Amino acid sequence: MWVILLLVAWAAAFLTCGRLCLAAAAAGQAPERAPDGARPQTLTLYEAAFLAGGPHRVTDLALVTMGRQRRLLLAHTGWATVVDPVGRDELERSVITAIGPEGQSPVPAVRTAHAAADAVRALADRLTAAGLAVPAPARTHMSAAVRQVRAACLLIVVTGATAVLLTPPEAHQGQVAAWFSLPLLLTGACLAIARIEIHPYTSWASPAGQELLGRISTGLPGRRPRALRGGAVDPGDDAGLLTALAIRGRRALADPELRSALSATLRDHRC
Repeated sequence: MWVILLLVAWAAAFLTCGRLCLAAAAAGQAPERAPDGARPQTLTLYEAAFLAGGPHRVTDLALVTMGRQRRLLLAHTGWATVVDPVGRDELERSVITAIGPEGQSPVPAVRTAHAAADAVRALADRLTAAGLAVPAPARTHMSAAVRQVRAACLLIVVTGATAVLLTPPEAHQGQVAAWFSLPLLLTGACLAIARIEIHPYTSWASPAGQELLGRISTGLPGRRPRALRGGAVDPGDDAGLLTALAIRGRRALADPELRSALSATLRDHRC
């Protein structure tokens, strides 16, 4: 019986690790260089936000930008309320549309709706075409393959434990466990290598995009945000605050009410 379980474990290890290798090879063939002159040398805040945190980071940046200008209210309860219904660019207009005709919506719902907006897709397509963002199919296939290898690890542990329990003590349970440790070692090593070597293809920014992000990680060109304890930015420094939000996310916000507004979940509003 334990031999059958061992075969299942090996099959799961080979199939999932093989798929991860194929996904890594496909991602490695994705073009990283844009035509000469097509790759920008600087990033807008929205571009930096997308490369650092994806569509949800773009939404957070738009909400906070509008909130700082009193054109939108962000409550600590996690609700966004439109004050000025006229957006200043396509991304702001799409945020207002995502909030809905009533002019008020929970922030998590706004993120979900805004992520599918045409303006966000256009931003993603532009960065991908410039070689700064990882193509969505490569990132999706890679993430799915990694999840499957993790699931295979769990399956191997379960089948191994079951095999040991089904094996009589006098039948060398240790030897049975040793056999299952081999596929577990394979999947574990595959995950370890993926964490080091494949990370650039599971993030939003390509290596070229990460290089540009590194140049502005301390603030806008020629300006360093005033930092507070814990890495947060002085709330009076608008340019620094928005830059830090784009690069580091809501953990860079010093205002607890603003951070609470962006940290709310849909579950909070369903309770």
